[in-house]
Amino acid sequence: MDKFFEIGIFPVTLTLGAFYLGQAMQKKWKKPFLNPVLLGALFVLAFLLLTGMDIGTYKTGSSYLSWLMTPATIALAIPMYEQLRALWKSKGAILIGVCAGALSCLGFLLLGGILLKLNDVLIVSLLPKSVTAAIAVTLSRMQGGLEGVTTTAIMITGIFANMTGSAMCRWFRITDETAQGVAFGTAGHVIGTARATEISPITGAVSSLSLVVAGLLTAVLFPVFTGLL
Repeated sequence: MDKFFEIGIFPVTLTLGAFYLGQAMQKKWKKPFLNPVLLGALFVLAFLLLTGMDIGTYKTGSSYLSWLMTPATIALAIPMYEQLRALWKSKGAILIGVCAGALSCLGFLLLGGILLKLNDVLIVSLLPKSVTAAIAVTLSRMQGGLEGVTTTAIMITGIFANMTGSAMCRWFRITDETAQGVAFGTAGHVIGTARATEISPITGAVSSLSLVVAGLLTAVLFPVFTGLL
């Protein structure tokens, strides 16, 4: 059993099985809080706690899935290509919205961390929480942040955007599909974009473009903001 666990077959099977179970629950009951990513993480955590299996061994075995995050992010170019004409037509609004979102996210996190007197390492770990893990974890690690804290913040941010994004758009009367896409992609990265694609093709395409631009912009601005600590 240990060898089966270590070579990655069991961790990968466990992870995929937990996700698909969460997805099945969401399809059956159609509740926003039944997010497959959240449920999958809870199922895996419960399994590890109940069986006493080592988290380090699980992480090593499931590293194949982690490696797939980068090509999965790149694959978001497909909906962007399909809606290229519409994206080009709204390029100015999208760029302004993404810049405003990325700057405000970094600024509020930096200011909030300073006001709450968080240590510099924790602030650095939290700053890139709104961009995809493929970029955020690397940025955090380069500046001495804690990879575990960054990953957790990314998951919480994405799941929150996925679960509440549509409701928040209704509350703030954001009905334009392009505006919704910018909000999901800039604030909720890949997990938020998954929800955006369910709303409409154009919303999903704008969200895909927004998360890419937000990631690049954050990569450029991140050293500037961390330098203020």
